[in-house]
Amino acid sequence: MFISLWEFFYGHFFRFWMKWVLRQMTGKCELQRIFDTYGGAQRTYRIENSLTYSKSKVLQNATRVAESELDRCVADIMKEKNICPKKDTSFQICMRTCLLQITGYKQLYQDVENVRKKPYDSGNAQHEKLLLKLWNLLMPTEKLKARISKQWADIGFQGDDPKTDFRGMGILGLINLVYFSEKYTSEAHQILSRSNHPKLGYSYAIVGINLTEMAYSLLKSEALKLHLYNFVPGIPTMEHFHQFYCYLVCEFDKFWLEEEPESIMYFNLYREKFHEKIKGLLMDYNAVLTLKT
Repeated sequence: MFISLWEFFYGHFFRFWMKWVLRQMTGKCELQRIFDTYGGAQRTYRIENSLTYSKSKVLQNATRVAESELDRCVADIMKEKNICPKKDTSFQICMRTCLLQITGYKQLYQDVENVRKKPYDSGNAQHEKLLLKLWNLLMPTEKLKARISKQWADIGFQGDDPKTDFRGMGILGLINLVYFSEKYTSEAHQILSRSNHPKLGYSYAIVGINLTEMAYSLLKSEALKLHLYNFVPGIPTMEHFHQFYCYLVCEFDKFWLEEEPESIMYFNLYREKFHEKIKGLLMDYNAVLTLKT
């Protein structure tokens, strides 16, 4: 209750007067002061908050501007805040970069969501081709005897037909598995081998799909913002999402082996523990979680 009241009064009264006082003292608006004080993800994150909670519709709408309208949008912001281009020569460049990251993150979520919503379709030749590609990448010396086969368990699927395991994450789960296996083939083979450990083993493909869900939920909750704002100087893309997924796969494998769970039956417990660890790392303003090979 107290926190809600504070947020209301801060957003509607204190913040406005604080900004007004600082402008009188420095001769600069809040956006300019952020650019002068912060860098990296912290700069973009603070700019985003300033725009979002502004009373100006021009500033609020800037967080949703199309890429083709960026230059006009920056000019409108400068006009709204009475910023002279000759006096503050770097503002336009800095604001444009921040807006690319802010709007790019929103677009990335939509792109990922659109792929996630597409169910695996065994009648789709491209989907089937992608599934067989996964097998060939992970088991290059062993031929798949039939499309529906118990062999799929060798790479960590639950049943004879992997399509049933993709329900939660749709085709996105398969795309991520193939991406990691293709870009980091050696690491994929090593992790698959370790996943078959008699005591510490786990279902490689099922865990991979589970980690797709984790990456997706972190993106949706905006927990990935600081990482992507640091890692990508412009517009984040699906490639960057896949790269983060690869990081999760390798880090989870290390985490699982270090924790030495008594049984796979405790998977959900350790999965949540790993999730909390990643969320903690992502709260750092300097967060850059990338795969080091």
